Amino acid sequence: MTAHIAVVGASLAGLRAAEQLRIAGHSGPITLLGEEPHLPYNRPPLSKEVLSAPGDSSPERLHQMVSFRRRPIVDDVDFRLGLPVVEADVRRGRLIVEGGAAVTFDGLVVATGLRPRRLGLPGPKTGRYVLRTLDDCIALRRVLRPGARIVVVGAGFVGCEVAATALRQGCRVTVVEPSGSPMNRVLGPSLAQAVQRHHEASGIAFVIGRAIAGYLGAATVTGVELDDGRTIAADAVVEAVGSVPNVEWLRPNLELDLSDGVLCDNLLSVVGEDRVVAVGDVARFPNPLFDDVPRRVEHWSIPTDTAKRAAVTLTAQLAGGEPNQAPFVPIPSFWSDQLDLRFQSFGSPALADEVRLDEGDLDRLQAGVLATYHRRSLHVGTVAINLPPARQRELREAFTALAAAV
Repeated sequence: MTAHIAVVGASLAGLRAAEQLRIAGHSGPITLLGEEPHLPYNRPPLSKEVLSAPGDSSPERLHQMVSFRRRPIVDDVDFRLGLPVVEADVRRGRLIVEGGAAVTFDGLVVATGLRPRRLGLPGPKTGRYVLRTLDDCIALRRVLRPGARIVVVGAGFVGCEVAATALRQGCRVTVVEPSGSPMNRVLGPSLAQAVQRHHEASGIAFVIGRAIAGYLGAATVTGVELDDGRTIAADAVVEAVGSVPNVEWLRPNLELDLSDGVLCDNLLSVVGEDRVVAVGDVARFPNPLFDDVPRRVEHWSIPTDTAKRAAVTLTAQLAGGEPNQAPFVPIPSFWSDQLDLRFQSFGSPALADEVRLDEGDLDRLQAGVLATYHRRSLHVGTVAINLPPARQRELREAFTALAAAV
């Protein structure tokens, strides 16, 4: 096959898409375009090992800690880094990159992922940080010094990981979360409250049920003002308030549904266009393991799973054939390390209407806890904390059996 495929996005999803296209039999040219100047790298360690790594903060050294091994199968892929795509004409098979140059394609892989959501609040800009990229991590490393007062806005997984790392770096850490205890949406109230108690006992302060109204300071942030008028002094603020899909470059294509990422069918084919697929956490697709509602999934396993399916779909479309119609039922999974707790999840706990504590004691999380999540009595998710690897494998195998039955 000699068709030219453009992969837009040089993160894990884009890299895996290029690899899987070769495995699926595509022998034509592949061009992979990425906004960052770095070769694809692993993002989860940024909030933990890389953020706290001793030594200098040179991009070369830190990138080496998280870079993916480049497989020979993609040696002939044309990597164009530091070159963001600003516009696409999908029907004409044409991309416009920053600077105005054009790249043509026969097939397109959308792998542009997410960027951190920013708070549009009054006050200085300097001293406000996010964490998504290697460069974000390098900037944040400079302020995590012993005694520094760090306010983390948002108690999701990234916010809690950053808070835990900052505490271990000797910082004084306060987490502000308006909507409930840490990671409440995924864990459910009881387990989330137990995690909060555990983290508070370790030294992290939480302000729950209050939002940030503005930032204090002149040239740089010196604190935050809460919506009840209270203030918290800060040497730096980390905004961990969710993500925004990177789809602006696709907006001229009015036939696409970009209301929350890129709407796809179960084959990862973008709805409204042929020979266009999406992969990773920008793809919104239905998973029959749960129901027929298209959703984006921001878990580490999803880039690889979606790349495998999307590559088969796109290769078949370019060859004029019929894509494999077998149901695509990936099992979302993620892990999170926070202080002395290791979280491991399978499935989609956030879909549950009932949470059951199957093992352990909520007042002794470090000793091991297992919670299962159910929707209309169907098992939709599992969260394990500090369970041994063999037990975690059993839990994953149980979900794999569920997927095989779909």
